[in-house]
Amino acid sequence: MSLEVVLLEDNNNVLLKRREIKSVIKNAFGSIKRQDATELIANKLKIDKNNLLPVSIKSEFGNPDILTLIYYYDDIKEAKKQIPRYLFLRSMSKDERKRIIDEEKSIKLKAKQAAAAEAKSRKR
Repeated sequence: MSLEVVLLEDNNNVLLKRREIKSVIKNAFGSIKRQDATELIANKLKIDKNNLLPVSIKSEFGNPDILTLIYYYDDIKEAKKQIPRYLFLRSMSKDERKRIIDEEKSIKLKAKQAAAAEAKSRKR
């Protein structure tokens, strides 16, 4: 069976500078990933998938359809001001997410080591 996207709502939120897209993906059976869902909706609406941010993807037991809520921003910088960081991380692939988190951990560790070395040198 092929996946079919049915748009339920497509609201333009002028205040927050985003489009709020509610849709149903038919025959997904809970096997669809966030990246696949955004790609399907981007193809349906003919918009850039890099500016789409999946907020929620819900399915019900016994129902093969999936309800999605996705935000579309013209400028991704505007999204970073409004949306929590974990939603951005969640929409990335596992490799990208792991790389970003590891880089942040290494930066924090270096800063902590530098602060400890500075505190040790002050004691002398």
